[in-house]
Amino acid sequence: WNTITKPPSAELRPNQKDSDSLPDYDILDIILFEYIERRKGPKEIIAMGYDEQLVKRILRLVNINEFKRYQTAPVLRVSVKAFGVGRRMPIVGKYLS
Repeated sequence: WNTITKPPSAELRPNQKDSDSLPDYDILDIILFEYIERRKGPKEIIAMGYDEQLVKRILRLVNINEFKRYQTAPVLRVSVKAFGVGRRMPIVGKYLS
């Protein structure tokens, strides 16, 4: 394998692939783009035709992992909504549905 042909993986366990727990990147990218860049809520994204449970799961993963953004080095902004200080979630964000 090389980095071009190897399936994406967090490599937390042997033979793990991102596709084992996440949808295809074509779908994931759109849902994340609509949520982060366009600031659409779950109802709006679901109304675009995406599976309700999938959308809720992805947005929940984003929200519950928000704390990780503050554990890293500063981020250079290369887009409108970078994952640095340019995007802040309220402290009560984890309670949003």
